[in-house]
Order: sequence, then C-alpha cells, then structure tokens
Amino acid sequence: MSDEATEQRIADVRGIRPFVQPIVLLVLGVVAGVATLLAPGPELRFGLTAVTGGCLAAASLVAIRDLWRVWRVRRTFRAAFELIQHDPAPSFCTDVDGAIVLQNASAERRFGERLGLPMARAISGALPNAAAVVFRQETSLTRRPSAHEVVVTPRGTVRLAAHRLNGGVLWRLDDMADANSRHGEWIGLPMMVVSHNDTVLSMNSAMRDVLGRRATTLEDVFPDQPLVAGRRSSLSGTDGKIEVIPIVVSAKDGRREIYAVPGLSEPPAASVAARAFEALPVALLHIGAEGEVLASNHHAQKLLGIDADVTGPMSNFVENLGRPVRDWVADTLAERVPNRSEVARAKQRKDETFLQISLSRIVDGTGPSLLAVLHDATELKTLEQQFVQSQKMQAIGELAGGVAHDFNNLLTAITGHCDLLLLRHDQGDLDYADLVQINQNANRAASLVRQLLAFSRKQTLEPEVMDLRDSMGELTHLLNRLVGERITLTLSNDPGLTPIRADRRQLDQVIMNLVVNARDAMPDGGEVRVETRMVHLAEPMSRDQAVVPSGSYVTIRVRDHGHGIPPDKLNRIFEPFFTTKRTGEGTGLGLSMAYGIVKQTGGYIFVDSVVGAGTTFTIYIPAHEAAEVEAAAPIVVADKVPDTSARLADDRPGVVLLVEDETPVRAFASRALRLRGYTVIEAGSAEEALETLSDADLTIDLFVTDVIMPGMDGPSWVREALKERPNTKVVFVSGYAEDALEEGSIGVPGSVFLPKPFSLSDLTETVRQQLH
Repeated sequence: MSDEATEQRIADVRGIRPFVQPIVLLVLGVVAGVATLLAPGPELRFGLTAVTGGCLAAASLVAIRDLWRVWRVRRTFRAAFELIQHDPAPSFCTDVDGAIVLQNASAERRFGERLGLPMARAISGALPNAAAVVFRQETSLTRRPSAHEVVVTPRGTVRLAAHRLNGGVLWRLDDMADANSRHGEWIGLPMMVVSHNDTVLSMNSAMRDVLGRRATTLEDVFPDQPLVAGRRSSLSGTDGKIEVIPIVVSAKDGRREIYAVPGLSEPPAASVAARAFEALPVALLHIGAEGEVLASNHHAQKLLGIDADVTGPMSNFVENLGRPVRDWVADTLAERVPNRSEVARAKQRKDETFLQISLSRIVDGTGPSLLAVLHDATELKTLEQQFVQSQKMQAIGELAGGVAHDFNNLLTAITGHCDLLLLRHDQGDLDYADLVQINQNANRAASLVRQLLAFSRKQTLEPEVMDLRDSMGELTHLLNRLVGERITLTLSNDPGLTPIRADRRQLDQVIMNLVVNARDAMPDGGEVRVETRMVHLAEPMSRDQAVVPSGSYVTIRVRDHGHGIPPDKLNRIFEPFFTTKRTGEGTGLGLSMAYGIVKQTGGYIFVDSVVGAGTTFTIYIPAHEAAEVEAAAPIVVADKVPDTSARLADDRPGVVLLVEDETPVRAFASRALRLRGYTVIEAGSAEEALETLSDADLTIDLFVTDVIMPGMDGPSWVREALKERPNTKVVFVSGYAEDALEEGSIGVPGSVFLPKPFSLSDLTETVRQQLH
C-alpha cells in the first residue's frame, strides 16, 4: 500500500459515527424556526425562537466535539501504522465496525489485500475456527486493553494478539517456533489441544476420524469428567464409546495436549500401546503387576539413561525417592496411596537428573498394572528448594556411607566376639556385667550409624504394620526418664487410631529426639505434651512448600511451652549441623535425622513456633488399612548348646562356605556357625572361594559372603559359582545399606541380605532359615 493510499485510508477512518447528533439537532432547530414563523402569538414565537437558537448552538458544539474525536482516531491509527508497517508479523487495524482499514506489508504478502473485510474472514486460512478465536479476543477487549490466544494448527503454533485502540483494534498474527506442535498429524494417535477452560482449540485428522465430527469442548469428547491422565476413560466415538487411556501433556500457557492411547491388554512388545509409546512426545513406562518395567519409549530411555531392551525392577532405574521404590510401586498397585507425582533421581544417568514420576493404576484383562509418565524435573523452579535440601542431606549421606562399611565391620567383630564371651560366662561371674556393657555400647554405636544415615534416607528401614498406641505406651517409661523430674510428660492417644506402616525403632528415635528438644527448650521446667490423632484430609493440604495428599493420616504432635524458635531460623532447623543451642549442647543432627526418617517412611513433618510461647512439631504418617497389626518379631537369644537344626534332612551337618575379607569378622562368624554344628569352610576373597569350589567332590549347602571385597565382589563370584552349583543357597552380608545393593548390584534370585553389624543369633538364625 502506497503512502498516499495509506493516508487516504486513515482519512476515511471515522472510529465513531460523527455528525449524527449535530444533524439531528440542526433538523430540530430548522423545524423550530419554521414553527416560529407560523406561530400565532408573540409568547409562542418567543419560546420557539429560544428552542431554535438552543438547537443550533448545541449542533455546533457537538459537531466540534465530533471533529476532535475524528482527529484523535486518525492520529491513533497513523501512529499504529507507523508501529506495524515494518513488523515481520502480519498485522491489521480494524475500525469500530470490525472491518480492516489498514494492513502492513507482511500481511499483504501472506494474505493479499484484505481491506474492508472482517478480521475473522481475513485470517480464516491461517486459523481453524477463526471466527470463534476472533470473537473470544473481541470479548476479552471489553474487559481489558489487550488479549492474546495461542492456537495450535497442523502447520504450527500461532499466537493472535489484539490491542484496543481509540476507535478500533490492532491485530498481530505471530508464528511461534514450536517443533512439537507439528506432531499432531503424523503421530497416528487421536490427539487434540484444549485451552485452560477445556475449549478444544484443534485436533488432528485421527481424532476427527474417531469422533466423526468436530468437538468444541473437552466434555464433548470425554463425557466422564474430570479427566484423569492415565486412568481408563470413555471417548465418544462415531460408533459409540471407546475405552482409551488419556495421556495429558501440559504447556506453560495453560494449553493441554491430550492423546487417546489404546488399552494395554496385549503383550507390551506387540501391543498398540507399545507402538504408541514411541510416537508420543512424552516419556512413558509400562510397569507390570510385579513391579517390573515391561515397556518404555525412547523418551523414557533417554531420561533414564538406559538402552531400549533394558527391563527390570523400577528400583534399578530411580532412587532417592525418600522411601523404598518397590514399596511405592506396590502401594500404588494395591491402591493404598493416592495417585500423586514423586520426584526421584535417575539411577543410571552419569549426570544429576531428577524426574517427576506420575504412576496411574490401570486394570484390564491381564490384571492391574501401572502407567508411568516421566518429566525432567531438574530445572523446575518450584522444586528448587527441595532439591537444595536433598543435596545437603546427600552430601552428609555420602560421607556417612563412605565410612559405614568399615565401621560396621568393626562393630560386627566387637559384638560377635562379645557374644562368644557371654556364652562362656554366667550371670554370677565378675566379668559378666562388663561384657554386657560392652555389648550394649556396641549396639548403641550401631544405632548411631543408622541414625546418621537416616536424614540422608540411606539407612535400611524395617517397616512393619504397627499400632502407635502400643508403641507409645512402651516408650512412655523411657521418655519419662529422658525429661527428668522438672518436666511433666503428658501422653494423649486417639482411641480411634488406625495402624501405620513404619520402622518401630526409627520412629521411636524420632519421638525421643523431639521430646529431648522440648525438654531443652524449658530449662525451668514445664509440660511436654505428646498427642496422637486421626486426621482425614478431604483435599490436599499445601504447607511449607510441601503438598500433603488427601486421605487418612495418623498425626503425632509434640508440644512444649519453651522459649520458641525465631522466625529467621525456623526454615533452617531441619538442615544438618544447624542448631539453636549453645556450643557444646547440641550436634544439629537430631532434627535432620527425624526429617529423614519421616520422609523415608512416606510421611511429612511440620513445625509451628512462637517466640516466648513454645513450639509444636506435627508428623503426618499415612494410615495403613490392614486387617491386623503384625506381631513384633521375637527376640532370639543365643543358646549355649549346639543347635541340632544344623543337621540337614539326610542327617549330615550343613556345609557353609564363608567368604569375608575382614579377618576379625570371618573369625567370629566361623566360630559362631561351628558352635551351631555347621561345617564351615573359610575363604578370604572371591578368588579363593572359586578355587575352593573347583573341587567337584566338595559338597556346599550355603554361601555366606560379603558383598564388597577387593577384587571380585560377592554377587559376581556367586553368579559364577551358581552356574555349576545352581541349588546352593546364598546369604549376602554387608556394612552398606540394603537399598543401595538389592535388585541392583546383588540381583541373585533366592538370596537373602543380612546387614552388618549382626549378632551371633542374627547370623545363625538367618543361616538356619535359608537351609531349612
């Protein structure tokens, strides 16, 4: 468009309907003037003359006002055109009637001349359902000065922006560089894009073929609302309802891409779902009823750092969940916990990659299974502080884990030889009390190792279904001794408390830590109140950057009336080595341990404090719907006579190959097993064990081996030995946490794990159970 033509178009812009009111007033004035000439009396002529003058004066003033408005509208359009004329994006200006009066060179190149046309008609070739999009923009402009909408088309993503002008609207059509938006046609799955208010913005040809029509809302496609990703839903197809699994991919601007995936009833390798995995632009895993990863697409393989043919337990691929991975998978399969996203670390990746994992339970002809949707959560700002906290704890955990192996070896030798000495002394002996003190303090040292690993979530938990009322009752005597005479301890239990699943010893340690902190906050005495309550959350509870899902919880509340915690320190109290106590009065590890144990149990811990009024710690632990509470394991006491159970069914003593690189541990273990009547063959390394087994005439019933040793490790030599002796039972022992070893570096079917430090009774009972 030439400059002269542009000026002419701007000159023709009115933006309002000028001179309508002046003309009406002028006509009224003329009519009044004519009536004045025909009026019979002077009074009437005087009145009509006044009306005529008033109308003519008003017509003049209104005409001047309209001329001013027209000038302002033209000036606005001229400024708008100067703004858009060199814009690379197609831009238009429309008047109050919605007709295009100006367009820039980019718009003319793409659409041709569109002057005088409505905006919806001018861009109909660029946007599907352009009239609806333009109408929504015009409606939004009645409430605010500008509006925009992102529309996904088969050719890409387009952003239509509208800005209100004085007497019209400025429109700008921008092509967004979004490679992912062009997958809709070739993906082969029914797919559509919906807005934040569930309006269907676009759909690919596969979805149109399935529906047999164009849908306008999400409810037109999926009648059963709300739509839950991963949960089997009914799609209203042209031939009736179709059972599909919706996969939802959310964008930052509120849009959602929804894919309709067929069921998972076929074997994963050949199913339509497996082919869909490769086509979908999101990382997916199919997890079977045993917790095994059955199928994955290339997006998931890239996130997890694994090859295409790798399968196995979910715990092989992710860690740092805060609880055992297999428990999380099993609880979701059994519907004991709500479907919620968890953040875990990709175990096979060399770099630090965190994944947000959503598990959805699906049921078909083959039974229940899980659909896992993975997202890279490393750079999510909303999880940034949680990651920082995890990294702090991980640093301490790595330090603790590095020394745990050697430390636990020493403790195994100390407690083991102490057990051997106790077998040779009666309670009346002078040395008996000293030996008991050595044994008790060695057990305390082992407990410290577990607690040090607790806040980094690396220790081995032994969860059991328990009634908290019984546990609190047993703990009351010890708590009363801890608080002293100046402090009154009050315990209140909810009679309707349901069982929980937790490590009894570790949970007791958490409560003791909180009670000791409450005692220290009241040096002049006071009351420490410990309460247990049943809480039902009808909807998720957001607090302290954590979201507690809806459901039933057992809460433990420890309250004091001490000096309180200052607000500037409140958000740091769970950090390792941070303490509000004076130098020498605290290590700064107690609350860190409590935090780690609670998180690893699957619960939450919060703190409320008012300076000068006191502090309250509240723990939320998911209620466990169990038929009955598991009975506590009986304490096994070492007998002083050989155990006849060491003899096998053919009435010969069991033969044990003991492989341990630490001489003191090997010496204790061999003596303990021989005392029980077993025949023990010792080896100081894996290579020595394999050399011993080269004798084909040698009968071995059980391998007892350390996991980490110089040279070949325990699992490696055991796998080699089982090739020739496939029926031999295996017991692995290690000073490292079980979570870091099982289903990963061990992976030997039928084997059991015995953590160090272990007692004489622990070792002999484990061996007996494996052999019998």
